[in-house]
Amino acid sequence: EPGSAMHMHQSLVDEETGHNLFTGPDGKPTSMFTGYIAGLQKYTPALMPIFAPYINSYRRLSRFMAAPINVAWGYDNRTVGFRIPHSGPAARRIENRIPGVDCNPYLAIAATLAAGYLGMTQNLEATEPLLSDGYELPYELPRNLEEGLTLMGACEPIAEVLGEKFVKAYLALKETEYEAFFRVISSWERRHLLLHV
Repeated sequence: EPGSAMHMHQSLVDEETGHNLFTGPDGKPTSMFTGYIAGLQKYTPALMPIFAPYINSYRRLSRFMAAPINVAWGYDNRTVGFRIPHSGPAARRIENRIPGVDCNPYLAIAATLAAGYLGMTQNLEATEPLLSDGYELPYELPRNLEEGLTLMGACEPIAEVLGEKFVKAYLALKETEYEAFFRVISSWERRHLLLHV
């Protein structure tokens, strides 16, 4: 069976007042809230080598596996990448449902914060919340590690926030792992494909 997820719940809190910055004085969502979501929507595909760091990580990211395949968001919608759980205004938060349990939690938190930060500082606009089944949508995430590495390597804003040296080193490590994997012929290939040559 494909692996488990590491869902991360995040909100932003004013350091002085303790007020949830995703909620305005009127109890409604703020522009920081929607900007944070928009950043996740735009930059998550390029952050997939952090959220899904291994070749096998992508096995669970398929339709009807209780794992998201999209960057949509919605209120208590468990078929989207970014779910807003039911809560009162003071507890408004965003659940990133994309990272796998096999990722480094510190890097996954940093990547989520980086995407949200870019969304807020760039004044990005989130899509409308999805009210329907997210599995009906096309795939919006990389289907494999190689595709994710290509997107990450081309994303300058992510390199600026996470650090160019870190991104360069991380990409080099993951590309080496990916190349090493393809130098090995698996037992499945020998057992099933050799008979069809």
